[in-house]
Amino acid sequence: MPGSGAAALARALLAGALLLLPPPPVLPQPQWRNVSETEAQFNTTYTDRVDANLLHIYAFNHSVRRNMTEGVRVSVNVLSDHKDLPVLFVVRQKEAVVSFQVPLILRGLRKYAYQEVSRTLCQPQTKAEVETQHFYVDVSTLSLNASYQLRVTRVENFVLQTNERFSFNATASQPQYFKYEFPEEVDSVIVKVTSAMAFPCSVISIQDILCPVYDLDNNVAFIGMYQTMTKKAAITVQKKDFPSHSFYVVVVVKTEDEACGGALHYYPLSKNASPDEPVDQQNRQKTLEVVVSPAITSEAYVSSVLFCLSIFLSFYILTLLIACWESCRQHKRKGLLSAMDSPNLDTGHSRSIPDSFLGRGYDSYGYGSFGNGSSSSTEGVTDSLGSTEVSYSYVGQEQFKRRTPSAPTRPLSIPMGERSLENVACRPRLDSLSSIEEDDYDTLADIDYDKNVIRTKKYLCVADLARKDKRVLRKKYQIYFWNIATIAVFYALPVIQLVITYQTVVNVTGNQDICYYNFLCAHPLGNLSAFNNILSNLGYVLLGLLFLLIILQREINYNRALLRNDAHAVECGIPKHFGLFYAMGTALMMEGLLSACYHVCPNYTNFQFDTSFMYMIAGLCMLKLYQKRHPDINASAYSAYACLALVIFFSVVGVVFGKGNTAFWIVFSVIHILATLLLSTQLYYMGRWKLDSGILRRILHVLYTDCVRQCSGPMYVDRMVLLVMGNIINWSLAAYGLIVRPNDFASYLLAIGICNLLLYFAFYIIMKLRSGERIKLIPLLCIISTSVVWGFALFFFFQGLSTWQKTPAESREHNRDCILLDFFDDHDIWHFLSSIAMFGSFLVLLTLDDDLDCVQRDKIYVF
Repeated sequence: MPGSGAAALARALLAGALLLLPPPPVLPQPQWRNVSETEAQFNTTYTDRVDANLLHIYAFNHSVRRNMTEGVRVSVNVLSDHKDLPVLFVVRQKEAVVSFQVPLILRGLRKYAYQEVSRTLCQPQTKAEVETQHFYVDVSTLSLNASYQLRVTRVENFVLQTNERFSFNATASQPQYFKYEFPEEVDSVIVKVTSAMAFPCSVISIQDILCPVYDLDNNVAFIGMYQTMTKKAAITVQKKDFPSHSFYVVVVVKTEDEACGGALHYYPLSKNASPDEPVDQQNRQKTLEVVVSPAITSEAYVSSVLFCLSIFLSFYILTLLIACWESCRQHKRKGLLSAMDSPNLDTGHSRSIPDSFLGRGYDSYGYGSFGNGSSSSTEGVTDSLGSTEVSYSYVGQEQFKRRTPSAPTRPLSIPMGERSLENVACRPRLDSLSSIEEDDYDTLADIDYDKNVIRTKKYLCVADLARKDKRVLRKKYQIYFWNIATIAVFYALPVIQLVITYQTVVNVTGNQDICYYNFLCAHPLGNLSAFNNILSNLGYVLLGLLFLLIILQREINYNRALLRNDAHAVECGIPKHFGLFYAMGTALMMEGLLSACYHVCPNYTNFQFDTSFMYMIAGLCMLKLYQKRHPDINASAYSAYACLALVIFFSVVGVVFGKGNTAFWIVFSVIHILATLLLSTQLYYMGRWKLDSGILRRILHVLYTDCVRQCSGPMYVDRMVLLVMGNIINWSLAAYGLIVRPNDFASYLLAIGICNLLLYFAFYIIMKLRSGERIKLIPLLCIISTSVVWGFALFFFFQGLSTWQKTPAESREHNRDCILLDFFDDHDIWHFLSSIAMFGSFLVLLTLDDDLDCVQRDKIYVF
């Protein structure tokens, strides 16, 4: 074979090389050491010396009973200082071996040495009624001479009793653990550990009855469930998770406090000492108290679910009763109208706009806006002229006629009180396009090219801003619903996947520091650690669905009225557009779903799940308020949701990067102020302005015209008062954020949105009452009851049972017991009340202008 010669040559060379190597050194045989055996006793301190040639063996025996468990604790103290050659202790038991060295070295950011060590021995099980078991403590070292003390004692109260408190001390080198056995009638318990002192930081672990027990800082997280702790810790334990129906409660003091939010202590190095030299922490001891109490039963789960359902289903019943009552009233009203000979339709109430509010009416003119006047101001007019079906005439008494291609012309007379034609502030004139341009929109000759400042009527009515084709507007507002439905689907799916992954990690690793629950009131169900926090979000979903049903019923009635050519539906009241209402109901349901997802595992990385749709709800409510009186110039769905997306983006960036970051707070405050100014301009000029390169020139022109040349006051005084107040509040919030820099940026941003919503809503109510309108009984009751519910809801919200802005151990300091049915805590009650309050707020927006359903749109004031 061709390769055989090469292989033989290689083997020969290897053999020659081995012959040239020197012979291996002869290792010295180990010397036999002296062995000292001692029959030792419990509760006796043995002081002795040990060296490299001596091995001490202490023999202990004790009686073990099958129905009674005793703890045995070994305590040692090495008196000599030989850190490089420690003393080794090995405890040999029937089914376990425990070994440790003294000084005991535990590692954190630095090395820490402990001269005193105490360990509790794991107790093996016995099948006999009484059995004598032996264990041995071996003491050895490689140092020339070391002295030590040894003491073995029995642990009092090693088996914890239900509802009995037990106090004890623990250090990093002297951990403690105790045993608990489930009673027959108890399926789950809550282990509560408390301490009067926050530091040193400690760890509470629940472990199965196995040997060895992991009770040191460097191995306590290997098995079981565990939490870091400052003053409070609580772990719910279920019997089904432990085959022996018993478990160990392990308490370990950590070597450092950084995990609990404490500072890293500074230990100065001695002269000529190495930075790697272990540090002596002296007496790092903590006093704790443990109590094990039964958790709630399965009957409590059922009763709590039924309680939750009964609360929110009662709203369905109440809504059905009110709907039946309204239906009966309408039938009676129709019967009365059919019995009348006159075709005149009484509005049900007299309404006039006070002269003090309207000034001189139609004769007052001023600067209305700055923007592209020719394009924006006439858009609604040209659209309406191409598709309008309505013409108005005023002969003596105010009358209007509705003409359709298929229906005959019939006059309808609606008396509006004792008002002359001169006092009518809002009157559309649709005679011709030239008349509109001449009477309503006279442009200034000062700016011929851009026509940036438009002279318009001082007081507009809804008819002036509701001239577009109804089908176009309906499609425009339906986009809000479909957009938010699409956002909800694509937002919710990854959220659900993420929180399921979080919950799985918690269950597999046992690390309960991942999620920030109220552990004193966290009731598990299946794989969910806090089922009560999830169940309490059911109100958002059920009440959101109920609101959608109410909107659907209203839309059906409105469409039927349109098919009947009902004059009130066609010509009276605020224009009915339901797309934003559908979007609000969907947002409320999604708030419940995402809040439930957040509470599956609330922590730093998924906080935005709980607040994203809160921002959307606040934004949609403001849009709906604005759209009520400005149906033609409301923001598009795309721009509105883009702004909301920008808000959510800033929320995430603020939480991640905003803490203590001066540059971020400066940028955010500037953007906040600029956004406030832009929104103020949009509101004041009712959308008739344009942000382009000529905006500064137009602003300067308006300032020169109004403030320098003739020093005229604002045209819309009431609107200006609102915007000045809004800017003061927003600038104050911006200054507060820049100076204080609150840690909870998400709540700070939500507070900005809520403050602006409340301010706008208060302005709407005030302007509605000033314009001679009234608030009917149902919206009035909704306003009062919703305000009261909001007050109680905010009280429970600010209780602060947990916070992901701090460490998990610090968050648990805020934990409190359940306050409702032993199942729901303060935050659950916030969920209940806030869902009811949001539903009530939506009803207020829905019914607030019901008093205008019989009022012509050219009599409804725009503000």
